[in-house]
Amino acid sequence: MIRPSPIFPPLSNLAMLTDRSREIFRLLVDSYLATGEPVGSRQLSRLLPMTLSPASVRNVMQDLEELGLIYSPHTSAGRLPTELGLRFFVDSLLQIGDVEESERARIAAEVEAASKDHDLEGVLAEATSLLSGLTRVAGVVVASKENVRLKQIDFVRLEPERALAILVADDGTVENRVIPVSRDLPASALTEAGNYLNARITGRTLAEAREGIEASRRAAQTELDELTARLVEAGYASWAGATSESRQLIVRGQAHLLEDLTAAADLERVRLLFADLETKTEVIDLLERAEQGEGVRIFIGSENKLFSLSGSSMIAAPLRDKNRRIIGALGVIGPTRLNYARIVPMVDYTAKVVARVVRGA
Repeated sequence: MIRPSPIFPPLSNLAMLTDRSREIFRLLVDSYLATGEPVGSRQLSRLLPMTLSPASVRNVMQDLEELGLIYSPHTSAGRLPTELGLRFFVDSLLQIGDVEESERARIAAEVEAASKDHDLEGVLAEATSLLSGLTRVAGVVVASKENVRLKQIDFVRLEPERALAILVADDGTVENRVIPVSRDLPASALTEAGNYLNARITGRTLAEAREGIEASRRAAQTELDELTARLVEAGYASWAGATSESRQLIVRGQAHLLEDLTAAADLERVRLLFADLETKTEVIDLLERAEQGEGVRIFIGSENKLFSLSGSSMIAAPLRDKNRRIIGALGVIGPTRLNYARIVPMVDYTAKVVARVVRGA
């Protein structure tokens, strides 16, 4: 089992690794990925393209261990990469291969054949089974519920910068999505966003809910601009800032407002519109985050806390429709010593073939 690294060394420390240290580390990880066994200095000295004694290799391995990139699983001289070491290898040293032409042809043929007899979820299931067979690890598939009509949505803080969006559909199905949030976003904002949405989303999809709230926000912004212009023109206030997020209403001559009930009412309406716009902005931001996805992602060991199988890695790619909306995701789950160089491009290629077939291209 790969050991998590309790301390992440400064990136500058990793960047300062010598070419010799990088080569020794790369060979150690390559050997581990191939065999799953600890790698010793004598073995590495035989693999190196340059002449280096086992003692010199041990000195380098000691430096790598102090950086948290490798560790000794027991008292033997062999070393294994830590989760941090694997992450550093994947991000900085991994040389991604290409999908062989025969595998490309097989993936395209089988996905296209599946699309003639199955709906989206069926195509995803067939593609994931295909990936599992080609990579010899478990396949994973998620069919997104973008077109399902919503019944309820709630947001739950998981960590300072991550929250869980819980989507409940009209048919009773539940989908959870991890979304990034600002560290300084108060917990009350998540609760208020959920309450705000639940009063408006019944029978709507995520996209429809977001579009409806966006239209409402634009209307409120127009009203705010008109009211503010009237107040500024009357000399009761000044308007500072260039965007709705940075604008401030600076009120002057408050005493005169008491003499002009219309101006006082306008000012109160401006205050309410500010609060309304702030709520809408936060809600739309959360909805957009719930809809967004990234390219091929690699999760190593404990990095994926919602799928924390000990000693496992997950490689997954999102699928998008013609409007660039997420319609699902597929990938594989296996041990941390996956053949990343081969599997990453295979997952990526399969996802692109599925997306192309689904879009009818």
